[in-house]
Amino acid sequence: MEALLNDWLWQEEYWLPPGISWKDMDAVEGEGHLPRPRDLIYTFPLALSFIALRYVFERLVAIPLSRLLGVKDRIRVRAPLVPKLEAFYKQNSRQPTQSEIISLEKQCGLSQRNIQSWFRHRRNQDRPNNTKKFCEASWRFVFYITAFCGGLASLINLVARPHYWYYMLEMAFYLSLLFSVSVDVKRKDFKEQVVHHIATILLIGFSYCANYVRVGTLVMLLHDSSDVLLESAKMLHYAVWTTTCDSLFVVFALVFLVTRLVVFPSRVVHTTLVVSLDFFQPFFGYYFFNALLLVLQALHIFWAYLILRMVYKFAFSGKVERDERSDADSEVDEDEEQDHEEDEGECSWQQRNGTINSKLASLANNCVLNNLTNQRNINSRLRKTR
Repeated sequence: MEALLNDWLWQEEYWLPPGISWKDMDAVEGEGHLPRPRDLIYTFPLALSFIALRYVFERLVAIPLSRLLGVKDRIRVRAPLVPKLEAFYKQNSRQPTQSEIISLEKQCGLSQRNIQSWFRHRRNQDRPNNTKKFCEASWRFVFYITAFCGGLASLINLVARPHYWYYMLEMAFYLSLLFSVSVDVKRKDFKEQVVHHIATILLIGFSYCANYVRVGTLVMLLHDSSDVLLESAKMLHYAVWTTTCDSLFVVFALVFLVTRLVVFPSRVVHTTLVVSLDFFQPFFGYYFFNALLLVLQALHIFWAYLILRMVYKFAFSGKVERDERSDADSEVDEDEEQDHEEDEGECSWQQRNGTINSKLASLANNCVLNNLTNQRNINSRLRKTR
């Protein structure tokens, strides 16, 4: 059964141009380590190794580095324990509708305002802090800069042993990101990131099996070049190095727009989609490979739109207010801001209340003193009259 599945999956007409067989690839001399489909099996244990290495890296390197750079976590008010609200939060919805709030009001005996406030505080409890975000960004930064340097070095001798490990490690890293997507920080572009990871894994795997290593290497290098700048800018953002972060963001925006919207479609996609037809007839792998490249290009356009919105804000305000692409969480930013405003409102009300009370007390004391003074004057006048 396994041999039958293997023969069906790796049929030559699917993955290779017409007239080319797997034996022809094995017969190529002077290429060092030739890529074979079975090599990709090693990416799964490597992905698990990446997850374990990331756990060690975050605790031994990233957390001390965050403290050194001054990353601070905002202190959040914990929601009081209300069993019925907690059960509804975990089993039904994190954001109840108005009708559900009315129903919870009857069950718990709390006001609607208190219930809404409880859900805001409860959502903020699950929100990842700046230290967690910094650790995630620093781990990706270390990998991307290492992979970028390794990719440049592997271009010297294609499909040699260093290039083999470059492909294996890149695919294993994206597999580890896909495996840990449920525990990582969820952002506004969460669905787009999942699609990006899946398309990237399929592209890496197919380009390796079909020996499209030159194109695959260029695609990964173009992505890593801007991802290094993005993750480093996010690290500085969490450390509140505002000036350096804004400057790095401008560089990232330029690199991203040039590599993803100019170089990628004009050099990579045009070559695989148009120029390749001069050398072989279209086959299944041709359509499959180019379809994945077009999916990546669509994601590039989406992210470029978000980046251009940030550039527009930066041009008029002089600073990057919020990372439209990745730094803003999908659900809880507004909740935390509203809670912060409420806390400030309560503090200001307490201050005003204290000021009013002190003034009233002072006024009352003045009234008592005036009454005593008037009483003394009257008594003295009565004695003089007598």
